[in-house]
Amino acid sequence: MLDKLTQKFSETFRFIAGKSVITEKNIDDAVEAIKMALLEADVNLRVVRRFVNATIEEAKGERVLRSVDPGQQFIKLVHDKLVSLLGGDGEGLKLKGPDTLSTILMLGLQGSGKTTSSAKLALRLKKEGRKPLLAACDLVRPAAVEQLSVLGAQIDVPVYREDGAKDPVAVYKGALALAKKNLYDTLIIDTTGRLQIDEPMMEELQRLKDAAKPDELLLVADSMTGQAAADIAKTFNEKIGLTGVVLTKFDSDTRGGAALSLKTVTGRALKFVGTGEKPEDFEPFHPDRIAGRILGMGDVVSLVEKAQEVIDQKEALELQKKMEKENFTLEDWLNQLRSVKKMGSLQKMLDMIPGMAGQISEDDINKEDFKHQEAILSSMTRKERANHLIIGPARRSRIAKGSGTSAAEIGRLIKKFEKMRTMMKKMAKMGKNSAGMQQMMGQMGGGLGF
Repeated sequence: MLDKLTQKFSETFRFIAGKSVITEKNIDDAVEAIKMALLEADVNLRVVRRFVNATIEEAKGERVLRSVDPGQQFIKLVHDKLVSLLGGDGEGLKLKGPDTLSTILMLGLQGSGKTTSSAKLALRLKKEGRKPLLAACDLVRPAAVEQLSVLGAQIDVPVYREDGAKDPVAVYKGALALAKKNLYDTLIIDTTGRLQIDEPMMEELQRLKDAAKPDELLLVADSMTGQAAADIAKTFNEKIGLTGVVLTKFDSDTRGGAALSLKTVTGRALKFVGTGEKPEDFEPFHPDRIAGRILGMGDVVSLVEKAQEVIDQKEALELQKKMEKENFTLEDWLNQLRSVKKMGSLQKMLDMIPGMAGQISEDDINKEDFKHQEAILSSMTRKERANHLIIGPARRSRIAKGSGTSAAEIGRLIKKFEKMRTMMKKMAKMGKNSAGMQQMMGQMGGGLGF
């Protein structure tokens, strides 16, 4: 995610960070490197010029040049400018209370991921306690209605459809009647798309907008198209009027041109990003967190939030106590390994750790090691996982046969576990003053085998 941009910024900051004195020449060189990085990332030229001019003007003031730590002050300045460029404080959905129906119109060109994003948004709102209903109003693209129905079944969210329908406004009205009858509080409308913007599509969307009077009009755009996504959003905003944007394939975007151009070009906030193929791979967009990732500062807040989704608070506290007393067992290791798998891509998790963004690629992670670990641990009895000291030669042979590995691999895993347990004990003692972080790191350490 934004790996190329992160790498370029890291290289730029390497020679300026930690300097006790920096000159205007240092700043000029750093800003020139930043400018080239943004242009290579396919950021809109006008956006780049505005960013560069504002950064140079402020960086050459006394706050940076005369500060105690000018290098770090400059990096903070760039971070703040990036946050502003990405949308400032960020904006969430503006929906009515649960007793009043809210309507969301999903717009976008064919191939942008609009239908999939509609379902992902429904799942997210469902997890937040809302009661969503999906409406299949894309009557142009073949199989769009069926696709939404399949996705709705996967996430257990109902889909209103009218087979053979020709008028999307009529379908919307049917969905509205059902939503009111069954007390749904959020109606998400998947609208028509085209391969490119044309008048018939805009006229149809305007009719739907006039009929639905939606609370949110969200454009779904493909982040891989760079600043073209911002240009498409600008056109939709001018013709229909948007309240926000959703960027898909954000996890595959190594450049970042779309995200960095959107707010300035359209005046509309980026509200959500698609970060994978699974229904749950859909996240609110936080400008400050993304700026931190770009600058290699990581995103610990998002990492903790992800951990909390799969970690039971009571179990986390018990795990922390086990770590402190060096009572962490192979059974605990197996549980944490499975928890980490639920958190998603290891690459995404590593990118959220300060200093790790862009340093390790998916190819550097030996996924087979994790499969072997789980296979070995699963082949042990509960008694063996509770006390690894009883695993002698005979038991190692049986476990190796059951896991498709060798007795030598069983021995290496146990040695690795003992070393890891000692390290986790030290980490637990150091982290007592930060319980939330310690619990998260306990899960990370236990699951990854660090």
